[in-house]
Amino acid sequence: MLRNMSIRTLRPITLSHASSHAAMKNDEATAGTGEGPDERGLVKIGDFARLAGTNLRTLRYYEEIGLLRPAARSPGGFRYYRREDLDRLAMVNHLQQLGLELARIHALMDTRAEDRPRAEFVARVRQALEAQAALIDERMAALASQRAGLGTALAKLEECSTCSHVPAPGNNFCHPCQLDGKRLPLDLSALF
Repeated sequence: MLRNMSIRTLRPITLSHASSHAAMKNDEATAGTGEGPDERGLVKIGDFARLAGTNLRTLRYYEEIGLLRPAARSPGGFRYYRREDLDRLAMVNHLQQLGLELARIHALMDTRAEDRPRAEFVARVRQALEAQAALIDERMAALASQRAGLGTALAKLEECSTCSHVPAPGNNFCHPCQLDGKRLPLDLSALF
């Protein structure tokens, strides 16, 4: 069961997919200094948080709810992560940007069960990718609709630029339009 926690209390992950790999590669030169990957290619939690653009609290919480698991732990209990875990964090961030809550993200990304047959594993991964594609399609359709509304508002504003009426309380801020009697487009109405 996922604990109720506001996503706003967790610092979002901002590192892009391409730059995460570049940062890890650049940090390979600092291996052994405590700032880059160790001899196994694993990165200590603090360095991993820095590379991911997040904080330790977020990484530990993601581990607690099953979104991210360290690849190894040191005898002292330090968590170590694989460079590919940056990809997993990037996907969590992308899904959050699409408006999904962590519980739903966890359900979508729950593909790593060790005892799962290969066909089931592939089906789960396919389902997660298709769900993400559908969310992006929905977002794109919503944005296209918003953009069309702004186009309509801009066209109406051109008509308004030659109108002698000035939006004021006495004419209900030009609601409805004083020229054609029609309702103003939503985006224009909000600003009049």
